[in-house]
Amino acid sequence: MICVSFYHPGPGALTPAEPGKTGFIKEECDLITVSDLYKSFDGFPALDGVDLTVPTGSIYGLVGPNGSGKTTLIKHLTGVFMADQGHIEIDEQDVRDNAALRHRVAYIPDDLYFFPQANIKDMMKFYQRMYPSFSPERFDRLREVFDLDEKKAIRRFSRGMKKHVAFMLTLSFVPDIYILDEPMDGLDPVARRKVWNLLFQEVAERQCTVVVSSHNLRELEDVCDHVGIMHQGKVVLERSLDELQSNIFKFQTAYRHEAPDLSHLNILAVSHIGSVLQFIIRGDKEHILGEVQATNPLMIDVLPLSLEEIFIHELGGMDYAIKDIIL
Repeated sequence: MICVSFYHPGPGALTPAEPGKTGFIKEECDLITVSDLYKSFDGFPALDGVDLTVPTGSIYGLVGPNGSGKTTLIKHLTGVFMADQGHIEIDEQDVRDNAALRHRVAYIPDDLYFFPQANIKDMMKFYQRMYPSFSPERFDRLREVFDLDEKKAIRRFSRGMKKHVAFMLTLSFVPDIYILDEPMDGLDPVARRKVWNLLFQEVAERQCTVVVSSHNLRELEDVCDHVGIMHQGKVVLERSLDELQSNIFKFQTAYRHEAPDLSHLNILAVSHIGSVLQFIIRGDKEHILGEVQATNPLMIDVLPLSLEEIFIHELGGMDYAIKDIIL
C-alpha cells in the first residue's frame, strides 16, 4: 500500500523533465543513516548488522541478489518492520514510533494494494481526506501525463497501469523522500521514461531523496548517483557511482609471446578472447596502466565497467562467481 506524505508549500509544476541525470549542485549531507541494524525471522538473520548512509538529494540504488535483505531493509526504513537491534535515523531523528517523520516518506512496494472496488477517483478522495498535503493541482497534471480512466476499477488495470496509479498518488503528496521497491517492474519503456523524468524533476527542483531497489542494474546505472550492494543481510559495498566506477577497470592486452606475471596487481578476473587477454583489476587507473605498459604489450585498451559487471565481480568472492555448468 502506498504511504505517506510530507507537507511542502505549493504544488509546483509537475511535467516530465528532460531525460538524463539531474545536474544541479547540492550540499552533501546524510539524510538517512542506518547503524548496526539486525532483524531475524524464526532464527534466520534477514539483516545482519546493516550500515548505510543516503545523502540528501541523491538517487540511491540498493542492489543485491534475491534474499540479500533489500526488501526487509526497505520495510525498516518505512517503519513497517521494527528492528531487533540497531538504529535508523532520518534527518537525525529516530524513525521508531515517529509518525511525523514517517509522514515525510512516500513508499511504493513491489506488491501494490488498493481497496478492492476502488477506482482512481475513490483512492484520490481517500488520500485527500487522510493527508492534508495532498495537492489536487498536482494530481490533475499527473492525470494528463498518465491518461488513465479514473472511473474504472483499479483491480481491472494491468500491473503497469496500477504502478501508474501508485505514482500519481505518491507524487501528489509532495513527499521529500521516495522509497521504491522494484518501482519500474511491469512498466513499458515509455512509461519508465515518464516516471524517471518526473522523479528527476523532484530531485532537481525540491532536493528530494530517492532510495530505489531494483534488479535492473542497467537502468540504475543511468539514474543513480550512489549505490549500495547487499549480500546476506549486510551492505558489503557503498559508494558514489562515480567512485565505484573509478576504482575497477577492464584492461585488454595482447602479447607476442607468453603473457607476463601481473599477479602483484589486484586482479579480480582473467579471461582469454582469442589472442587477447582481458583483466578485471581494482586499483588506481594510472598506476595499473603504467604497470601493464611496462610489460611491453602489443596493444592495450582500458574499458569502463558497467554497474552489472561491477556487481558480479564485487560479489565474485562471495559464492557468486560464475562457474561452468555441466548438464
